[in-house]
Amino acid sequence: MTKTVLIVDDSPTMRQMVGDTLRGAGFAVLEGINGEDALRKVANKTVQLVITDFNMPIMGGIALIERLRAKPSFRFTPILVLTTETEMARKEQGRNAGATGWVTKPFDPTRLIQVVKRLVP
Repeated sequence: MTKTVLIVDDSPTMRQMVGDTLRGAGFAVLEGINGEDALRKVANKTVQLVITDFNMPIMGGIALIERLRAKPSFRFTPILVLTTETEMARKEQGRNAGATGWVTKPFDPTRLIQVVKRLVP
């Protein structure tokens, strides 16, 4: 069964780079342009992993993580934050919201796949 990853980022270039990396490793990809769009896209779908940006218009990553964690179907879904943010306070905010991990942009495709495969065996 193909595993599906939801990528949420307001940058089309970033969504494409992450999407291409994941598709190349055999994953199916859903894309959202912000948290609100992402919530609509996963309304009736099952995803095995979420990768979200921190700073986005309309609904950012923290609000998205909180909204996903409130849904029983996403209580245990791994959620990675992919961002330029590196401050400990930001990471703590992400962890408190329910993020599983943190990947800093620019990302290393090989490293990203290693992390994804560890979270979604």
